[in-house]
Amino acid sequence: MLITSTNINSQHCDMALSSGNFDLDPDSQLMTGVTDFTYQEDLQLDCEKQIPLKHRLARDMRTQNGKKYYECEECKKKFSSKSHLAVHMRIHSGEKPYECETCKKKFSTRSYLASHMRIHSGEKPYECETCKKKFSRKFVLTDHMRTHTGEKPYECETCKSKFSRKSHLALHMTIHSGEKPYECETCKKKFSTRSYLASHMRIHSGEKPYECETCKKKFSRKFVLTDHMRTHTGEKPYECETCKSKFSRKSHLALHMTIHSGEKPYECETCKKKFSSKFVLTEHMRTHTGEKPYGCETCKMEFSFKSNLAKHMRTHSGDKPYECETCKKKFSTKSYLASHMRIHSGEKPYECETCKKKFSRKFFLTDHMRTHTGEKPYECETCKKKFSRKFVLTDHMRTHTGEKPYECETCKKKFSSKFVLTEHMRTHTGEKPYGCETCKMKFSSKSNMAKHMRTHKHAKRNFLSRTI
Repeated sequence: MLITSTNINSQHCDMALSSGNFDLDPDSQLMTGVTDFTYQEDLQLDCEKQIPLKHRLARDMRTQNGKKYYECEECKKKFSSKSHLAVHMRIHSGEKPYECETCKKKFSTRSYLASHMRIHSGEKPYECETCKKKFSRKFVLTDHMRTHTGEKPYECETCKSKFSRKSHLALHMTIHSGEKPYECETCKKKFSTRSYLASHMRIHSGEKPYECETCKKKFSRKFVLTDHMRTHTGEKPYECETCKSKFSRKSHLALHMTIHSGEKPYECETCKKKFSSKFVLTEHMRTHTGEKPYGCETCKMEFSFKSNLAKHMRTHSGDKPYECETCKKKFSTKSYLASHMRIHSGEKPYECETCKKKFSRKFFLTDHMRTHTGEKPYECETCKKKFSRKFVLTDHMRTHTGEKPYECETCKKKFSSKFVLTEHMRTHTGEKPYGCETCKMKFSSKSNMAKHMRTHKHAKRNFLSRTI
């Protein structure tokens, strides 16, 4: 069929054809359903696009009728145009003919390359009309718009969970399938997505490409940087619907919710203890394995928990961010502050089941319990002497090394333990915190008071012996 015209309009949409002579071949007639054209200048159209050549008219017609005539021989997926099929075939062949001139990364389509180039140029041509945030890719803007509309068009056929992004649905589906096709070449650990593998690889490489603009701290994952930024802004966007508590991280909210539900779905295979989060279970498992993956770069000391390493690092930096509102004393951890506050309140929540004695700190109770059991789990490797408390062993070890790390700021005298330094400081301050309940006499050290108490017991024995 020969078409000769300066302005031909599609019968199916508002497309206007540019000038030229061409045949609408039998295949195109079959695909589009268009078998006859006449010279009509004002036919009604639907899409308001210009089509300069016959293949674009044919493609437009296929878009209008929704039919897909080109099938992939590998996976049987169908496409409305031969060019779309050709692009799709590169998934199977691995062909990436488009290369970035800046970083030499290769892509399967020209549009992927164009989007990638905006990383280098910083161009963000797509703007959200609601919040004015800009994006380098149109589909990212589309996904972002759903944060305003709340739309979740992608539904899991198995559990009916809905998602705002197709990629989130695909990731969710791996929960049901258990599929983890991406393997780390270094440690052989497997992952459900390529992005998870990429993030994991940074553990081995040490790469931290995401930097905080405020404090210059670097991170291996973008979402960790996002979470970190809230420590500067104070933002807490995640709210508990039950008690209205707010959190800076979604994971913290999820963990908090288990307080209300009482749910503990994660069970330790070794001791059968249950936990509310996978993260806490992972940390608990190290009590069985003895694994200590977190190392201090300063003194090479190793820890099972990241939080313990963070606390330890403050012993090097001297940072004490937690202050007592009553006496203004500062502490390196929130738990130390909480324990200290009991000095002011007099609270002693930890009770010994054997003798009913109460303590302000849990570890004091633990140490005390050994007076009943006789347990001495800490052994000196040099002389094999055993101790019931770890810090006593540490102090004892200095009798072998001669180390005296604690110095009096007043007289510069050095001591092997902090406890002895504290008692020594009272010789300068005159403080006498230990009082005799019998005669109200006061002492600077607990040991001196103990010696004094014996004078009362000795006097009592003498008195009794004289009266008999």
